[in-house]
Amino acid sequence: MNESSIPTIPQSLLCPVCHQPLQPEFYFCPNCGKSLKEKPPSTSAGAQIGLYLMSIITPLLCFITIGSWHGMKYFKSEDPHAKQIGIISIILMIISTVVTSWFLYVFTLQLMQSLSGGLVGAGGENFNF
Repeated sequence: MNESSIPTIPQSLLCPVCHQPLQPEFYFCPNCGKSLKEKPPSTSAGAQIGLYLMSIITPLLCFITIGSWHGMKYFKSEDPHAKQIGIISIILMIISTVVTSWFLYVFTLQLMQSLSGGLVGAGGENFNF
């Protein structure tokens, strides 16, 4: 058997640590456990619900920490289903931020009115004590 008949394995299909042959779909080396590529984000129903709840509950915090927010990981994913999940979570975060900002604005106005001249009821009536 000559050298030209021996199949060669591309360098990208060998573990960089232990040089074990790998399959292209492996995320970890089965021999040494070396992480080979980042695992794609989960698209399970539980993962979606958790991401959507985080998008609704903590909108301002998510905007502040957008780089580490999981929605961006989904949005940047190559998987079309994961990308769709990321888009939905971003839309929910924006809607939640607008609603939260509106409630904060209304609360601030009512607080300012109450401090400057009595309480104002839901129907517009003034309550002075």
